[in-house]
Amino acid sequence: MNVNHPLRQKGLYMTTSERGGMNGRTKRTIRAAGTPTEVILESISDGVFTVDMEWRITSFNRAAEEITGISRGEAVGRLCYEVFRSSMCEIECALRKTLKTGKPIIGRSGYIVTSDGARIPISVSTAVLRDAKGRVVGGAETFRDLSELEELRQELEGRFRIGEIISRSPLMQRVFEVLPAIAASPSTVLILGETGTGKELMARTIHSLSPRRKGPFIAVNCGALPDTLLESELFGYKAGAFTGATKDKPGRFALAQGGTLFLDEIGEVSPAVQVRLLRMLQERTYEPLGAIRSEIMDARIIVATNSDLAERTRQGAFREDLYYRVNVVRVELPPLRKRKEDIPLLVEQFISRINRLQQKSIRGVTPEALSLLMAYDWPGNIRELENVIERSFILCNNDHIGMNHLPEELTAHATTRASSSNMRMARDLLDAQAIRTALEKNSYNRLAAANELGIHKSTLFRKMKKLGISLPEQDGRSHRKRKQ
Repeated sequence: MNVNHPLRQKGLYMTTSERGGMNGRTKRTIRAAGTPTEVILESISDGVFTVDMEWRITSFNRAAEEITGISRGEAVGRLCYEVFRSSMCEIECALRKTLKTGKPIIGRSGYIVTSDGARIPISVSTAVLRDAKGRVVGGAETFRDLSELEELRQELEGRFRIGEIISRSPLMQRVFEVLPAIAASPSTVLILGETGTGKELMARTIHSLSPRRKGPFIAVNCGALPDTLLESELFGYKAGAFTGATKDKPGRFALAQGGTLFLDEIGEVSPAVQVRLLRMLQERTYEPLGAIRSEIMDARIIVATNSDLAERTRQGAFREDLYYRVNVVRVELPPLRKRKEDIPLLVEQFISRINRLQQKSIRGVTPEALSLLMAYDWPGNIRELENVIERSFILCNNDHIGMNHLPEELTAHATTRASSSNMRMARDLLDAQAIRTALEKNSYNRLAAANELGIHKSTLFRKMKKLGISLPEQDGRSHRKRKQ
């Protein structure tokens, strides 16, 4: 860098020889020259630093000091990865990629570790640094502290998440409202929903919120076992109860003591087993096969089915008295086709989980692929959506999952059967999600939300009216007045 470069003039840059003349204890604090460039760099809230071609820090502004907790004198002259200890240093350095390709990077997410060990989420942008003759002499990086935004995101996410269940659907929000009270109650719970809607996940969530959460959670798929095996699995048996029973075996009722027993597909249980289940629910006792005395059952019972249990009761396939015993508290899970506004949230959740499992760094899905996912009816519900995302991971070698990564049967279905009304509905759902996110992020200040969305305020009003989006009684403007 030549001597007339602005960074050198304002005292934020030192040459290699100048740095070499300092030891760790006598590094000078970079002086403030008061030039317009320096004033701007020192006044902005984004951290700014530059490095030379040896990856040693050559400048470090005030915001960088505040965010990292490292003084300018300590930072300048050191290798950048020694100062920042960033997640990108370990995986993919944005500044290294910029210096290699010559192309800037805007808004890359990551984190840094501060001097006191705190982990700070940041957004990074990079650029090449050239001297007066156009030669590359290093790189410049700005980073923004996203701690407040991350706290806001977690606060907003908390409204849409209970345990591992995430949803912003009004149908699911009604379930969320009563879930803590259901979990606190000892009553038997009946979970209704189509295959793949997450009935076991709901049962696990109820258990995790209940006073029994420190106890075991035992799940049994009643439809997957024949009657004789199901009976021994549930109730257990004593040695000698039948041929081959050489020793006692505790059943699932015994294993679930102090916790929760989840009976999935309860509608598939035979009449004989129904009788024994009814006795257990009435008297809270059970008898293992071959036992001569009853044992106390101390477990919360949650049952689930994908069939119309009331209809099966009318048909005589399910005992009426048992139906009333299990139908004390009922939770109905809507199919995914009735809560399509949750698809972007679910996709993000699946991508994050599979990234961790497969050590990949896929950032999301393209708008075209998301529109297709939103337009599909998902007969297999959430389980089918999860399988589609996992299969797409195998084919995707880019940052985002695109149309060409989705299963052929999904794209073929969209080509042959998707109507314009379905696509319009998908677009409306995406628009509604984007508007709600912008409003929440900006404390429901409509002008700020419109600016973030890149639309006029009147356009935002029109879209909100069309999509039925209402505002809380206190909007962003009154919120800001209160803060003042």
